[in-house]
Amino acid sequence: MADDRGTNPFLMLDYAAPYEFAPNEARSPRGVGQHPHKGFETVTLAYHGEVAHHDSSGGGGIIYEGDVQWMTAGSGIIHEEFHSEAFSKQGGLFEMVQLWVNLPAVHKNAPPRYQHLAKADIPVLPLPDEAGHLRLIAGERDGTRGSADTFTEMNVWDIVLNAGKAAVLEVPESHNLSLVILRGNVLINGQDAAEPGELVGFEQGGGQFTVNAGSEEAKILLLSGVPINEPVVGYGPLGQDKLPLLPPRYCPAK
Repeated sequence: MADDRGTNPFLMLDYAAPYEFAPNEARSPRGVGQHPHKGFETVTLAYHGEVAHHDSSGGGGIIYEGDVQWMTAGSGIIHEEFHSEAFSKQGGLFEMVQLWVNLPAVHKNAPPRYQHLAKADIPVLPLPDEAGHLRLIAGERDGTRGSADTFTEMNVWDIVLNAGKAAVLEVPESHNLSLVILRGNVLINGQDAAEPGELVGFEQGGGQFTVNAGSEEAKILLLSGVPINEPVVGYGPLGQDKLPLLPPRYCPAK
């Protein structure tokens, strides 16, 4: 079926909220063993902690704090994700976001690909008036391109907004637009309040909008993209335990 919730081309978001893991030297590492994907991409943002990734295409490595992994399943891939050996031994704070991004039909059988986007290679753009900063994982802002190579036009921006500050943001009007509030309370366009853990959609898609942080620093994940209106078919062992993006709580775009 086609996705009509306004999150297209993003299919699923899994947020591993901050959690303190104890050292785990004597046990098997925590994570997910070998499992298959096909026809879409997985994007993992490591805020805290480390994940070791290995896949059947030969891609893999450690996703360190601040890094992003962009894996194209394409024609088919088998991979596994576990806490890294170092993180398992020492424990600590763990926080991750994983996205599933749909592929258009012409690219669903593309060769599997692995992009490791190191923290140091992701552009960081200051927001005007010392309001905070924006990490440009994918897409474009003010003539700067993000680190990820994507099949369709999209933006994945990791935004930190300082307490009491406001930012005016803009994405193309042809994009679907969603904000994921990870930390702090925000006010959108001066009228719609959003709290941590909420997914906020925009009724009119992209365009210009304003976000104000409350009394504490806010962390926001911006997701926008041209909808590809590609049917989604679920099959296999993961079909029952992976949830799609929840319907957004919509706000006006302007």
